[in-house]
Amino acid sequence: MKRWFAAVGCVFALCAVLHAQDAPTKNQDLPKKKGEKAKYDDPTYLPTPDTVINKMFEIGKIGKNDMIFDLGCGDGRILFMASEKFGCRGVGLELNPVRIREAMDQADKYKDTVGTRVEIRFGDALKVKDLSDATVVVMYMFPEFMDLWYPIAKAKLKPGTRILSHDYCFKVNNWEPEMALELPGPHGTHKLYMWIVPDEKKK
Repeated sequence: MKRWFAAVGCVFALCAVLHAQDAPTKNQDLPKKKGEKAKYDDPTYLPTPDTVINKMFEIGKIGKNDMIFDLGCGDGRILFMASEKFGCRGVGLELNPVRIREAMDQADKYKDTVGTRVEIRFGDALKVKDLSDATVVVMYMFPEFMDLWYPIAKAKLKPGTRILSHDYCFKVNNWEPEMALELPGPHGTHKLYMWIVPDEKKK
């Protein structure tokens, strides 16, 4: 992303809610060719429990200066919670119009504490132009997505960027996480993984 101001992003996200079935605007991270579909578009949605979200914040050492990208952000709750708690900024990518509407409801809920620090985009998480702005990336995505995203992460994320994943791990290229832990929950055990993008120049 060549930096969008959050307020502008909210306007485009709202347009996505109202016109989700129309052709995407030029500012959305969506396929550009007529009839082209996103390479990965799975509508499955399982909200991440608050206990897991807070543990993500802890192991990722989220702070005020972070820019968090949530790929497949759902209702955007992770971003709004992080921004309220730490004062950081966030960008969420989502292809499901229903989830976009829910994210707008979250924006209204958090408007007094978060303001315009969080931007929700109706867009393809594999086509994020300004991914290099991220200091943290969070996701709750199936391994099929993660393996498609792996070369993008390697190419675009700057050294030191933390990648936090709920339940799923990269299957390709044997990229081992810096941290892996299990967290008990009311409906089973949750797994959390963290990778830190290495500085290839120092290798």
